[in-house]
Amino acid sequence: MKNVVLVGFMGAGKTVVGKRLARLLGWRFVDTDTEIEQLTGKNVARIFAEDGEVRFRSEENLLCRRLASKTGLVIATGGGMVLNPENVTLLRQNGIIIKLYADQEVIVGRVKSKRKKRPLLKGEVEHSVQELLHQRGTSYDVAEFAVDTGKQGPDDSARIIYEYLKRKELQ
Repeated sequence: MKNVVLVGFMGAGKTVVGKRLARLLGWRFVDTDTEIEQLTGKNVARIFAEDGEVRFRSEENLLCRRLASKTGLVIATGGGMVLNPENVTLLRQNGIIIKLYADQEVIVGRVKSKRKKRPLLKGEVEHSVQELLHQRGTSYDVAEFAVDTGKQGPDDSARIIYEYLKRKELQ
């Protein structure tokens, strides 16, 4: 089976839902931000501060290249991963892309307390989230299936994806 690649804005639940989905499938879970932190020895905020966003996006692309040849993974991508069309192509080669999303108010509530770990949140969180959502527009629409994680908890969101994958497998 192909990998399952979770995309979506920060705070959409990619990591928490991804871990639960990986357990349901019996697969390995990979969080791309965590992988990049382990590879560079720096957390995401530090990479942005010391090396800049361009360096971080380069690390994302290198990681996509490595993950594209693997199987049996549930991959939670960073919120900006899909901004590079090459990343989407690489992840799609051996993956089913699933979009996780939630209303802006839900996102703000989820990321507000973690703003130090979110280098793109500058100034007022509500304004930053609104601006980034606007800038990214339809970037996450590269997915073949979408789940509104603001409508139910992570376990139910993972089950919805699991059921979708099982139906898809039967076709």
